[in-house]
Amino acid sequence: MSAVKRALISVSDKSGVVELAKGLRDMGVEIVSTGGTEKALREAGLEVVPISEVTGFAEMLDGRVKTLHPFIHGAILADRSKPEHLRQLEERGIRPIDLVVVNLYPFRETVARPGTTAEEAVEQIDIGGVALIRAAAKNYRSVAVVTDPSRYGELLEEMRRNGGEVGLEMRRSLAGDGFRHTSEYDAAIHAWMAGEESAFPEALTLNFVKQGELRYGENPHQAAALYREEGAPAGALIFAEQLQGKALSFNNMLDLDAAWALVREFEEPAAAIIKHNTPCGAAVAATVAEAYRRAFDSDPLSSFGGIVALNREVDGACAESIVGVFQEAVIAPSFSEEALEVLSRKADLRLMRLPLPSGDLPGIKDYKRVEGGLLVQEYDRSREGRGDFRVVTSRRPGEEEWKDLLFAWKVAKHVRSNAIVLARDLATVGIGAGQLSRVDAVWVALHKAGDKAAGCVLGSDAFFPFPDALEAAAAAGVTCFAEPGGSLKDEEVIETAERLGVSLVFTGYRHFRH
Repeated sequence: MSAVKRALISVSDKSGVVELAKGLRDMGVEIVSTGGTEKALREAGLEVVPISEVTGFAEMLDGRVKTLHPFIHGAILADRSKPEHLRQLEERGIRPIDLVVVNLYPFRETVARPGTTAEEAVEQIDIGGVALIRAAAKNYRSVAVVTDPSRYGELLEEMRRNGGEVGLEMRRSLAGDGFRHTSEYDAAIHAWMAGEESAFPEALTLNFVKQGELRYGENPHQAAALYREEGAPAGALIFAEQLQGKALSFNNMLDLDAAWALVREFEEPAAAIIKHNTPCGAAVAATVAEAYRRAFDSDPLSSFGGIVALNREVDGACAESIVGVFQEAVIAPSFSEEALEVLSRKADLRLMRLPLPSGDLPGIKDYKRVEGGLLVQEYDRSREGRGDFRVVTSRRPGEEEWKDLLFAWKVAKHVRSNAIVLARDLATVGIGAGQLSRVDAVWVALHKAGDKAAGCVLGSDAFFPFPDALEAAAAAGVTCFAEPGGSLKDEEVIETAERLGVSLVFTGYRHFRH
């Protein structure tokens, strides 16, 4: 390829475009441009050839047609290694275009805005831009194409170093960026159109962009990377900022996700400690420092080496408690200066900052891989309250028991099934997770609680299939139970609760977490 002599610039994202154009003009490159890009370059004092001067046609149909012309696409698609292509260009008076700088209309940003109409979305579907990128990328052996503003500086440096030429290796890399850009763009349009028809379309196109390498996968011998879903809403875990500590692993990210989801259940200051993707302690309190201490006291042995989530700013007092033991990571909306100074004593401790979202995160689904396929579901966003529950025993919970039942129920939603949560005074005292039978989960929770089980309430993520789990917990002093109901043995379970003098509440919702 010879030196770049002629460039077409037409961008929606204009960041860095003036500096790029100035760099090209300094190397004697003629610039052809369109619409808003032409205006921006002219206002910066740059000489620009309008696209209509090249094509002989003014833009039409509100700008829908401006670059779709043989004088543009012939100039881009001609293979410079083929004399016949060059002869045809000369016969028709077409001058080659050596560089195409294009990025596309902001479709994703438009549809992400609340209240965007279908008409507004459709007008952000780029036609000419996609055609330009694909044409240049296809002909990368003769033409360079740039879609990413972050590569403008690299392009200029390459040209200055090589007498205005762009090397084949770079052209191929830039072409790959171009095809990715159009692929992601089309995927976003398809997802929007499919989503307009159904929450679960017949064909599912997913678009994820690599964020970076992870330390390793579930085990050190497994390589792993982290990807961000295109269009992920602000407040999603993927946008958490790491302030200090070692690089994250696959398991760290899974546990951070579980911990962050749990503390977002609560409006009060809350803390959760996660191990192996399930809570070993959770609490709410007047301060985040107190909530952390009570969450840790729930199961100090299991809490060692955990992932900590807090839904308030971490202050100095809370930080002092955290550095007192080994923890893997802490995620919170913010950290005070004092807290950062305290936590810096543990240089390997990962600190993740992420502002709390104002509500549920819209527009994202829960994906789980199976061999050869993908399971897709809505996230479990259900949030039941006292008004949804039904007391099915003559003994009704007292006011303090109600508070603890609601707390235990929220925590149980985030515990691996089968899930049993024992709680008292708005803190967990024993958690049974991931057991193969519900009575086994109760036994684990009681073992964790020890003598603290007496006077507790119990939350169960699914119904009691038999009375045995309730009997075991009641024998240890548990006074109130919350479970969905719906078992064939419900009447037998209710009769057992009546006989033992405990309260039983049916929530009407199940919260399996596999």
